[in-house]
Amino acid sequence: MANLVAIVGRPNVGKSTLFNRLTQSRRAIVSDTAGTTRDRQYGKCQWNGREFSIVDTGGWVVKSDDIFEDAIRKQVIVATEEADLVLFLVDTETGITDWDEDVAMILRRTKLPVILVANKVDNSGQYYEAAEFYKLGLGEPVCISAATGGGTGDLLDLLLEKMKDAPDENIEEEIPRFAVVGRPNAGKSSLINAFIGEDRNIVTEIAGTTRDSIYTRYNKFGFDFYLVDTAGIRRKNKVTEDLEFYSVMRSIRSIENSDVCILMIDATRGIEAQDMNIFQLIQKNNKSLVVVVNKWDLVQDKTQIVIKTFENAIRNRMAPFVDFPIIFCSALTKQRIFKVLETAKQVYLNRTMHIGTTKLNEVMLPVIEQRLHHRSRASTSR
Repeated sequence: MANLVAIVGRPNVGKSTLFNRLTQSRRAIVSDTAGTTRDRQYGKCQWNGREFSIVDTGGWVVKSDDIFEDAIRKQVIVATEEADLVLFLVDTETGITDWDEDVAMILRRTKLPVILVANKVDNSGQYYEAAEFYKLGLGEPVCISAATGGGTGDLLDLLLEKMKDAPDENIEEEIPRFAVVGRPNAGKSSLINAFIGEDRNIVTEIAGTTRDSIYTRYNKFGFDFYLVDTAGIRRKNKVTEDLEFYSVMRSIRSIENSDVCILMIDATRGIEAQDMNIFQLIQKNNKSLVVVVNKWDLVQDKTQIVIKTFENAIRNRMAPFVDFPIIFCSALTKQRIFKVLETAKQVYLNRTMHIGTTKLNEVMLPVIEQRLHHRSRASTSR
């Protein structure tokens, strides 16, 4: 299982710049403009032969004077619950602020490894200024310049040193893994319970109650695979956190360690921004996809016109990636739930199919020759 690193800190300390530096990309938009695309705050980093995932929490804070500070605090709490290591970024140019002290208080209580990173250290004099951050009680600050890359190599060495190796799962590698993902309360745990015929995963109507990834071996009716659900008990006093950010943080692990993703969409609400964020995570990890429109029993009009309209809306939102099956089901009434399994199995077989060179040539060469012939005739007619 891949490790997950969260970058936390107040606005304008350089979180997105550091994210871009570590992922060697420009995918995170370095701007405070409202509406920044949030899927760009997730990426992968490779260092000394190891790979881990990074989430820039700054892209998930709602721009509002009233709740800005509270939103940052909530993101830090979620990050400490879901990540394996936290990079706490501070700014040497502005020094310690009240917000830094608030975040530091949260991080001192966590059992996770935390690295205090002093950013914008562009000359030797600023190294002495970074000593101020010892006051935060999080150990020695690591001095870097995210903009120029200075010190980031030492930061990554320390990160790998502090980050424990991800635990090995006691599952057989050759058996496919199907991850059930989706926004909170879309019916993920209900679907798995319907598959296995028992309340293996605790189901609740409170959005955001699922917490830990659970692997359930499914070996019935000719099927044999692992169902991956982000299921478990979540403390009720935590459900007021940013569920969109939370659902993405929880989905990352399941998606990264799956072969096929079953994306659950609530038929009563349609496809929303959270669905798209999770879909984009699936895309970035190059996973196969089955879209399941759940709670279909609650839809009054089930005509073919309505179904086609729903399908078109989903494919239009996910375009140009439209080559995936869509199934309308109800986990509650068990309507078409085995169709979901059959489809996921077929998608996995398609994913793992190997076509020999001879067979490929048999199919492709006549097509290529025909295309070249048409092109030649077209140029001659001119």
